[in-house]
Amino acid sequence: MAQQVDVTEEILGYVRELSLRDDEVLAGLRAETAGLPAAQAMQVMPEEGQLLGLLVRLVGARSVLEIGTFTGYSTLCMARALPADGALVTCDITPKWPGLGRPFWERAGVADRIDVRIGDAKDTLAGLRREGREFDLVFIDADKTGYAHYYEESLALLRRGGLIVLDNTLFFGRVVDPAAQDADTAALREVNKLLREDTRVEISMLTVGDGITLAVKR
Repeated sequence: MAQQVDVTEEILGYVRELSLRDDEVLAGLRAETAGLPAAQAMQVMPEEGQLLGLLVRLVGARSVLEIGTFTGYSTLCMARALPADGALVTCDITPKWPGLGRPFWERAGVADRIDVRIGDAKDTLAGLRREGREFDLVFIDADKTGYAHYYEESLALLRRGGLIVLDNTLFFGRVVDPAAQDADTAALREVNKLLREDTRVEISMLTVGDGITLAVKR
């Protein structure tokens, strides 16, 4: 039986060399983000950003919801994959980090597709439900203790056949470490179990990056 490839730095370099279609706007935003506190933990890997763009195209998305913006690298990747009249709503608790990404969104010509909502994501999601919004794809990459709530709200906002992408579902491998009993790890273990048993969706957990789970609404 074939086993998982051990992703060494050499393998990762090979993957990026042979599959990553980078450009100066994406590279520039990554460089802008690299020196920030917790950037390594919070920044979406470039190959994951490219995957997100591909998923947007695969589901034929015209409307995307992102929970957790940071400096907007994943925002940029997904917005560029939308059609010209597509729309992306992205939520963050502070305007500081999305503000760093906005010049790069503008350089890419997609700033007009991006609607930044600042505030507690729970309030933002409740507001979107009151607005009667519906989305084709949702990307969840925010505070881990909120994941279960964000998932439920996302499912309510998602069209049938739409896709939810949850990031960090392996959480640096901590989810399988019995000694890891912090709130974030415990929350991710619970949401992973929730997804496993949720008959409202079809799921696949991928060992990409820090773990990505795909959930398609039935």
